[in-house]
Amino acid sequence: MSANSLKAAHRRDVLAAYLFLAPFAVIYATFLVYPFFKGLWISLHDWELAGNYREYIGFLNYEDLWLDAIFWKAVGNTLNFVAMTVPTMTALALVLALAVFGQGRLKGVLRSVFFMSSVFSVSVVTLIWSMVLSADNGLLVPLFNMIGVKPINFLGHPTLAMPSIALTTLWWGVGLPMALFLAALSQIPPELYEAAELDHAGRFTVLKNITLPSIRHTVLLVLVLQIVGQFQIFGQAHLMTQGGPANRTRMLVQYIYETSFRDWQVGYATAMSFGLFILMLGFTMAQLWLGRKGDE
Repeated sequence: MSANSLKAAHRRDVLAAYLFLAPFAVIYATFLVYPFFKGLWISLHDWELAGNYREYIGFLNYEDLWLDAIFWKAVGNTLNFVAMTVPTMTALALVLALAVFGQGRLKGVLRSVFFMSSVFSVSVVTLIWSMVLSADNGLLVPLFNMIGVKPINFLGHPTLAMPSIALTTLWWGVGLPMALFLAALSQIPPELYEAAELDHAGRFTVLKNITLPSIRHTVLLVLVLQIVGQFQIFGQAHLMTQGGPANRTRMLVQYIYETSFRDWQVGYATAMSFGLFILMLGFTMAQLWLGRKGDE
């Protein structure tokens, strides 16, 4: 085959590759790249939700963020929530996956039961747990009355409101990471466990030396997904506590929502959104770096 024919074949392959990539590239640019830069442009303006008022103010919105006490309170609340839920969710999902992994009708039923809560909408989940935790007629009130203790207003308590939202989130979201761990466990070669059994290795030794090293990439994936997901908490806090009591559960996304759709300050809300993006990006990259360092 001549050089010209090779070049022509190469050009056809390149053209075919671009044609296959074109639909994805158009969708990616339309729904991700363009909104990103459009949002960055909006954050540099005093941009109201209603009307046509648009005034370029440079980085003034970002300067206001630095002095906004409610913004930093929301950042602290969000970080506190992430610290409560991400490691707990990952560990709980792994424990449940180990418990229900394998053959058997009972384990199959339990897998379905544990995953079932993940299909509910946030409004259903928050309604269920508001009924459970209510101090007036909640499901825990008879238990408190039985032991002679005044019912606790979990969602109105300055200390217990955040753990209550975290508990609700754990119950709601544990199904997906559990499914990911189950998929990872099914990929571990059974010969490794057979060899460990011949060596009379204990369960903890098998878990430490075989199971966890074999699923470390899935653990990293679950951690990254949880970090990204939990930083974006909105519905639970908005529907269960409305950010109270005294802003103890006001999350960053909730504050962004209120600033944009209640106060109509779209430019300032967009600047906060980029602050959230930087937080998520920083924690995600740190987690990926730690995961790759562990593989070395």
